[in-house]
Amino acid sequence: MRIVSYNVNGIRAAIKKGLIEWLTEYPVDVLCIQETKASSTDIDLALFTELGYHVAWYPAEKKGYSGVAIFSKKKPSNIIYGNGHGMSDAEGRVIRVDLGDLTIINAYFPSGTSGDLRQTYKYQWLQEFAAWLEVLRKERPNIIVAGDYNIAHKEVDIHDPKGNKKSSGFLPEEREWMDQFLNNGWIDSFRKVHPEKLHAYSWWSQRFPSVRLQNKGWRIDYLCVTETLGDKIRNADILPDVKHSDHCPILIELK
Repeated sequence: MRIVSYNVNGIRAAIKKGLIEWLTEYPVDVLCIQETKASSTDIDLALFTELGYHVAWYPAEKKGYSGVAIFSKKKPSNIIYGNGHGMSDAEGRVIRVDLGDLTIINAYFPSGTSGDLRQTYKYQWLQEFAAWLEVLRKERPNIIVAGDYNIAHKEVDIHDPKGNKKSSGFLPEEREWMDQFLNNGWIDSFRKVHPEKLHAYSWWSQRFPSVRLQNKGWRIDYLCVTETLGDKIRNADILPDVKHSDHCPILIELK
């Protein structure tokens, strides 16, 4: 099973840039999209259903903002929209599908780059999300959390750790949350497969177009799995040459 997580920074724009053609050429069993920035009526879902996908779509209440979706070749046995926290659900940040005994959660973590108010909310969201996962894990032990976490965990995950030590997405409190999360029974699939790999990034700032050419990026997109799935990881990777967004797709392959 190949699972891909991809922040497309607007699904309509990504489709215009060749997303469907890429999916036609690169088989994906489950595609987790963040930042759809659209409702399901804003695009032609037949583009996906004709490729054999079942669609689970959760938009933000605000038009053109946030939103997540999961496209799966296997029909989900269960779909849950949101995680029960009001602001997060209004912003369309979390969607869950169950495929047999496997649960896939697609999450678009908040960014704190717009100021202190959103950074404070980001910390609140992180705590709420972790607590929600802990409850769910007792019922559903085999979980994958795909998404744009908006956190670069270690210095190796960012091109300029010293210059960004006070930047949202690389703050000590955010990195500590990742430490606690991973120490609490979760596996960063990419680092399990590539523990020492350098210059492996999944996002590049759009403010400076040259940074992607120079690979001055951040690894802020993850596919983390519960430890129960650790021995099923066959591969995990980042696909920086796929360019429909300021992010690139990341993948995990399970036995």
